[in-house]
Amino acid sequence: MKLLPALFLSALVAFSMQAKAQDARAVDDAKEAARAWLAQVDQGKYAESWDSAAAASREKVSRSAWAQSIGSVRGAQGAVKARASDTAIFTKSLPGAPAGEYVVLQYRTEFANAPAAIETVIPMREKDGTWKVSGYFIK
Repeated sequence: MKLLPALFLSALVAFSMQAKAQDARAVDDAKEAARAWLAQVDQGKYAESWDSAAAASREKVSRSAWAQSIGSVRGAQGAVKARASDTAIFTKSLPGAPAGEYVVLQYRTEFANAPAAIETVIPMREKDGTWKVSGYFIK
């Protein structure tokens, strides 16, 4: 009878390790999507950043409204002088967002006009398995 609890515990540990590995892979993929998206924004390609954003975001905000919003927020900050990854949190729910898989990424960023900013980039997993940015904020 002691064998059954031991087998259960072993299966639970194995499942937990597999889930953590999947989460780590998701975080890596989301970081790569965020890096590519931020490169567009850093180059002032705000409308193009809408093209590569998550479908859920594109459905809610027009291309021109997105470009204007991102442009006004980022334009005021000036050029990026330095950016360092700070935190990455995998989650399956966010307030006010549809159910799905998200990674909340925060970067400590130094802009020309804002030397100590925190950028938050939120990629989400699309239906096809790719990661696309669904949210962007600067504090």
